[in-house]
Amino acid sequence: MTDLQPADAMADPLLDLLGGFIQELRDAGLPVSLTENLDAMQAVQAIPLGDRVAFKWALGATLVKNHQHWPAFETVFDVYFSMRGAEYSLIDPSESDSDSDDQDGEGSDDQQGEGSGQEQGGGGGDGMSNEELAEMLYQALMREDQTLQRAVARQAVQRFAGMEPGRPVGGTYYLYRTLRNLDLDAVLERLLETHREQNEGQSSLDDRLAKDEYESRVEKLKAEIEAEIRRRLVADRGVEAMAKTLRKPLPEDLDFMHATRDEMESLRKAIYPLTRKLAIKLARKRRHKNKGGLDFRNTIRRSLSYGGVPADPRFKHPRPSKPEIVVIADISGSVAAFARFTLHLVYAMSNQFSKVRAFVFIDGLDEVTRFFDGSDDITAAIHRVNTEADVVWVDGHSDYGHAFEVFERNYMSAITSKTTVIILGDARNNYHAAQSWIIQQMKRNAKQVFWLNPEPGSYWDTGDSIVTEYGQYCDGLFEVRNLRQLETFVEAVL
Repeated sequence: MTDLQPADAMADPLLDLLGGFIQELRDAGLPVSLTENLDAMQAVQAIPLGDRVAFKWALGATLVKNHQHWPAFETVFDVYFSMRGAEYSLIDPSESDSDSDDQDGEGSDDQQGEGSGQEQGGGGGDGMSNEELAEMLYQALMREDQTLQRAVARQAVQRFAGMEPGRPVGGTYYLYRTLRNLDLDAVLERLLETHREQNEGQSSLDDRLAKDEYESRVEKLKAEIEAEIRRRLVADRGVEAMAKTLRKPLPEDLDFMHATRDEMESLRKAIYPLTRKLAIKLARKRRHKNKGGLDFRNTIRRSLSYGGVPADPRFKHPRPSKPEIVVIADISGSVAAFARFTLHLVYAMSNQFSKVRAFVFIDGLDEVTRFFDGSDDITAAIHRVNTEADVVWVDGHSDYGHAFEVFERNYMSAITSKTTVIILGDARNNYHAAQSWIIQQMKRNAKQVFWLNPEPGSYWDTGDSIVTEYGQYCDGLFEVRNLRQLETFVEAVL
């Protein structure tokens, strides 16, 4: 295949491949429109197909609009094009793994040249001992020879992963087995020792920089091994099956209540662009909302220029005031993450509200507005909420009824006819008294009251959940388990 194929020579297989690739992106949650689909089709015909990097970035530039979606794009790309070497020949997944290796561009044995596996013991490396493979690995990392690293990765996976066709085992298991046998920690230590011997008298800073460099090379080797495992799994199971297996939720679709530490970090990064987008939408919505009633006097005055015919009706344009927000959030247990991100969102958009007051509770309740006032670091303010708020009354187990009693007794005056109340929690009350009459009183005083629940709707009113008892006095009861649902709520009702 030449660098620039005529469109008709590659149209059918390439279009089929890209069609499946784009559909998988959509299934993963990326918003790929028909126009962007067509742009991608045009882009890949204007670049050399032998350039894998250019091919990847051409697709990314046309299909990815949010940098938070890039990891998901990379995963799908690696799966769909893992069986296609540097030349991007469209290999049938039913072909043998050795065939795919032969087409893996510069990684094939006859292209490795000087310093490759040919020097280390055998053309394919099958007759190489473990000690010789370890030496080959060391040399590949020392010289930063990417071609040799690919050869090491293929040989290591073939030798140590123990992959069996049709076996329902994930790639993580095979990666663990391969890395355990390679003992990369020992290889890294040997690299650093060699560096110290060759550069005696260097400063501690130089040693640290060298360590960072070698650690970076080791991470690249791990990525190459993971890619090799993925190639073999795709050959065995097929592209669609592997894409589905490796699919992970986008940051905006991560469940607040079950997110890992790394996923929480993704959520924190995703919330900043979300607040900017929502703030713009809320401002635009308020600006164009309700043009007002007919201005009869102004209409008649304007009609004089048309001979008294009211051809140009004029309307009163009220200036809609910014809403006041009161947030009452349960911060007990697993719902604390949900409350944290909602508070984060509300305060990040505080310039869209005339007043924001925040209250948190477990079995006691405390106002935490003071932690946010004058603070530029919302994350630090929320940390103070979690560590300094006085929210424990008896035993630190959720008691919605008592918390609402404290609010009614001390803070009900905060709710006026201009106030929108947002209550956050799963309404799991540990079988205490509900005191739902207080929510009814809030509804009478407030402009509107909404309840956001981070639990799936199928869990509501099971066990000690009494969310419907509270929800009957709310203007809306919403399932909000992730940033996407939180964004939908804000756009719809505020």
